[in-house]
Amino acid sequence: METRAIGSLQVTVVGIGCNNFGRRIDDAASIAVVNAALDAGINFFDTADIYGGTRSEELLGEALGARRKEAIIATKFGVPIDDQRKGGANPAYIRQAADDSLRRLKTDYIDLYQLHKPDPETPIADTLGALNELVQAGKVLEIGCSNFSVAQLQEAEAAVKAGAARFVSVQNEYSLFQREPEANVLPECARAGLGFLPYFPLANGLLTGKYRIGQPVPEGTRLQNAQKAEALSDENLNKVEALIKYAESKGHTLLELAFSWLATNPVIPSVIAGATSPKQVQSNAQAVNWRMTETERADIEAIMG
Repeated sequence: METRAIGSLQVTVVGIGCNNFGRRIDDAASIAVVNAALDAGINFFDTADIYGGTRSEELLGEALGARRKEAIIATKFGVPIDDQRKGGANPAYIRQAADDSLRRLKTDYIDLYQLHKPDPETPIADTLGALNELVQAGKVLEIGCSNFSVAQLQEAEAAVKAGAARFVSVQNEYSLFQREPEANVLPECARAGLGFLPYFPLANGLLTGKYRIGQPVPEGTRLQNAQKAEALSDENLNKVEALIKYAESKGHTLLELAFSWLATNPVIPSVIAGATSPKQVQSNAQAVNWRMTETERADIEAIMG
């Protein structure tokens, strides 16, 4: 599978989001997903210390085992875990959070360590200083952030001391149905040489084809309750139908359209999506094979209006 750079890391253009591990799927299914991903040539796994109530990191570490060297592990810190671990990005918290993640992941280094969300209580220079200490100690190879605005990215860039570690990536929501980054963060990533990692690339399942006009919402799906009315509007579902027809006219699926539309953006090194089964992993692994042309991207733009 094609690989692209995030700083010094070479990640596969398809990654596995591990937020389902220990939550929506059990231990055995989580481990099966990891093994299927490695067997499919996927090396990039994105988790966080809060996913599955910390169980996601444990399962990822257990699943990788002796195959750890085949994987690029990205994890996150900073969101409150419980009453004792209240989150944030102050140096003391970062040091403890990193050690806890290393223990759960059963590894002595984290490839990409990401601040899950900005911490207004801690100067970004202090955060970067602590992260640089982890890099210098060999506990972390690269650092990134998530849910950052352009102003916050620029503040972080200005705070980096000469020779110190800097953010190499930012992870924000982006899909055909969530286009906000195009006006701000994506151009900033292109300017600053940051990799942009989109989360919710399938718009909470809207771009999987599960939700169709005139059909009931499948039980157990993400949009069954929260956001349902807004996301499953007639306008959105009509767009989904048009996208399905367009993809089929090109010999592709809606999933392939959604993945490939993202993957043909040069600022995006990897499309990370969750999977609940080895079959879903295989579908994701093949979903970036559409080498979309500018004309095809324009056609999709016309559909989205």
